[in-house]
Formats: sequence, C-alpha cells, structure tokens
Amino acid sequence: MNFNAIICEYNPFHNGHKYHIHSVKAQNPAPTAVIMSGDFTQRGDISVTDKFKRAKTAVENGADLVVELPTVYALGSAETFARGGVKIAEGMGCIRNLCFGAETDDKAMLIKTAEAFETEGFKASLKEYMNQGCYYPQAVEMAMGDISQQLAEVVKSPNNILAVEYIKQSVSLDFIVTKRTGADHDSDSGDANIRSASQIRKMLLGGEDVSPFTPSVIEYPASADKLEKVILYKLRSMTAEDFAQLPDIAEGLENRFVQAVKASVSVDEILEKVKTKRYTMARLRRIVFCALLGINAEMSKYDPPYIRVLAFNKYGAEIMREIKNHGKIPMITNVADGYNNLDEKAKRIFDVDIRAGDIHSLATDKIKPCARDFTEKIFVMK
Repeated sequence: MNFNAIICEYNPFHNGHKYHIHSVKAQNPAPTAVIMSGDFTQRGDISVTDKFKRAKTAVENGADLVVELPTVYALGSAETFARGGVKIAEGMGCIRNLCFGAETDDKAMLIKTAEAFETEGFKASLKEYMNQGCYYPQAVEMAMGDISQQLAEVVKSPNNILAVEYIKQSVSLDFIVTKRTGADHDSDSGDANIRSASQIRKMLLGGEDVSPFTPSVIEYPASADKLEKVILYKLRSMTAEDFAQLPDIAEGLENRFVQAVKASVSVDEILEKVKTKRYTMARLRRIVFCALLGINAEMSKYDPPYIRVLAFNKYGAEIMREIKNHGKIPMITNVADGYNNLDEKAKRIFDVDIRAGDIHSLATDKIKPCARDFTEKIFVMK
C-alpha cells in the first residue's frame, strides 16, 4: 500500500495548504489521508473554525480522508503533537509516506538533525542549557549549535522543528518533504494569493475579506477572547494540586499559576505574571487550555487509541477499507457505537474531544448545541 498521510491543523485551510496537498500527490499520486487537530491547536489557541468545517474544506480541495488528531495530542508540545499524529498514521496500517512542509526540502539534513537529538553530546548540552534557565526551543538551538551550526539553523524554524519531530517519532514511514512557499510562519506578508494562517486569522477576526487566500467561507470565526470569563472561572476554581496534574507543569510552576490567578483580572495578565525566560508563551497558553478542558499529564503519555473519521471522498473510502483490514487501532465512523466500544482510558481521551467542541462553540457569535460529535454527520464528497 502506497498511501500518503499529512499531519496538520488547517487553522484555517488556505491556499498554501491546497498547494501542499497537490504537491504531495504530484510526487506520489496516491490517496492521501489528513490527520488534523480538532477544535484547539498546538500553538495554544482555539481553532478559528470548527473541525467539521475544516475537514469538509480539506476534502473539497484535494484531501481524500480527514481524521482527527485528538485534542490531548493537539494541545501538546511539538513532541506530543508529532507523536500523536505519527502513531495514528502508523496505526492505519496502510500509510507509506508521511508528508509535511518545512523551510527546507533537504530530507537528508532533517533526518541528520533528528538523529542528532539522540546523541549523548546533544543531550548533555541540552540539559546544561535548560539548567541555565533557557526555554526549550532556545536550549535545543544552542545544543545543536554545539554540534553543528548547520543543524542549529535547521531547528530555528517552528516548521522544521515539527518536521524533525515527525522523523524522530516514526518507526515505519518514509517521508515526502515539501519546501514551504509563500508566507513564512506567522508572517504578515506573502505571495499574491498565499498568506500565513496566523495572518488570515488576524484578518478574519478583524472583519477583513480573506477570500483571495482561502477557499473556505467562515461566517462566525472563533476567538479565545470570547472565553475570557469562562477561563478565569476555571482557573480561579483550581488549587496548586489541580495545576500540578496538568501537562508541562514542572519546578513549582503550579504555585506561580495559583499566585498569578489570585492577583490578576485577565488571562493575559496571568500569563505575563507566570512567564519566565524558561517558559514560552505558547507552552503557558497550552497549559491554560488543558486546565479548561480537563486534560491531565497522564493522558498524553498513551498512544492515540482510535482513528476518528471526519470527512472523505471515494479515494478516502479506499484508505478506510485498508484501515479496516490492516489497521492496528479501531476506526470510528459511527460515534455512538465507536465510543461505547472504547475502553475507559480511550473514553477519557474522547470525552476531551467532545468537551472541546462544546467549548469551541461558546467562542463564536453563533452558539451551537452540545455533543455535536454525536450529531454531526461525516462529510462524504461524491
């Protein structure tokens, strides 16, 4: 089996993503599955539109099958995010190529960088820089620089870091690397019809026309700002022991959160009080959303326990047949039946996805009913 898989967020799906899918298929003309984060994202934010809309748009623009990367992994570090996506791809039992974009298409250099992570010299340098108070991405770059300045250049880019993490986490997959085109990561500029996802989100929330840059029509964009009081209530109800159970909490960070919550009247104020040079703002935002959604550190230690289908076309149906015959983890198409057949550990992870959807709706100007995971039909493109 020669199928492709892409791990992504599509927040929102834009012309650059469409280019990437078609580039992948040009290199390997085969059905392509997309493993997409749900209603919250790895940068520590809420997705600008819900997972059902984004999955539908992806299939309408080149993807053949879209499955969900559970929120537990989507709201994790780069390592957790990558591990969740890669284990789903491998769990399908029929994926040959993991496909991703990076600032370089030098696959050999990305593989060399991934291998460097496992060397004793890198590990020792990383530990030393972390002990000096560097935050993790900075420490990684400096530790790589001790090996090679060329490797340090590779890990400067967030897209390259994710690419390296995909390679590190993979056991059985080959890789198709596409060099990014158009706007840089988090850039406010780009080609005539390509802008970064962050710029499109900014334009959407500012009421600007984004139609030149995305095939999707987004009427009610979601914003974390609309959840301000909900988040404050949740954080104010938590003890230091509650914070200590969250992912990425270490070295007394739970106590800093408790003190900051007591002294602050906004989420931004809390984050500014908690932040040190050791903790990136993205990491702190992820912790806040994990608190809101009830994600604890134990959950993300497990490999993903299911493959949840959101959308597909006739070629995606081919992938689904192979998953059914060769998959290593269960595929869920009927949520009610699939949920009932999960064990308790898997149900807790799925419960987070349900809760994420319910809360996502509160961040829009059009609140929708709860439990859409059970009522929203899989989009099938004929």
